[in-house]
Amino acid sequence: MINISGKLVTLKEATEKDLDELYYWKYEEEEQASKKWNGPYIPEPTIPKQEFKRDWEMSKELFPQIPSALTIHVNEKLIGIVSCYWVDKHTNWLETGIVIYDKEYWNGGYGTEAYRLWIDYLFTTTDLHRLGMSTWSGNIRMMRAAEKIGMKEEARIRQARTVNGVYYDAIKMGMLRSEWELFYNTSSTKEGI
Repeated sequence: MINISGKLVTLKEATEKDLDELYYWKYEEEEQASKKWNGPYIPEPTIPKQEFKRDWEMSKELFPQIPSALTIHVNEKLIGIVSCYWVDKHTNWLETGIVIYDKEYWNGGYGTEAYRLWIDYLFTTTDLHRLGMSTWSGNIRMMRAAEKIGMKEEARIRQARTVNGVYYDAIKMGMLRSEWELFYNTSSTKEGI
């Protein structure tokens, strides 16, 4: 069972209890605050819990023994997920993401640390050449988190997303393995790791 700990968060494989909690945050929690930031321009219809769990199991592994998603915990409390999916297997390119569902854990460094642990895990355990992420220009926190872990803005598609009737840019950020190695070695030295 994968268990990756940082100073603030721990990334783990989802248990049955975690899947129930994720379903709650995605579909049942009243405010749905995270959906205001995580792709609010993409409609997400509610699906039955059994279908959600089946879909999670079907997309469970990226590679043998390497999951496509892990849950984020703070002191055993589930607060979100990190995930990834293939953009192009032929060029070893994955798109990655993070969602902190519990807004009590926004702006405290939890998301940035979880995302860094996820990117480090993916580069360390695979031979992937590049990792990317997509967001919209209204999601400043996501862009800052990606920048803090060493990603660079690679594309800005002007006014390609609409949120509440307002146009925003679509943002693509990414990191090559060679950049991660340099960033990882530089930040590890700074942190005294």
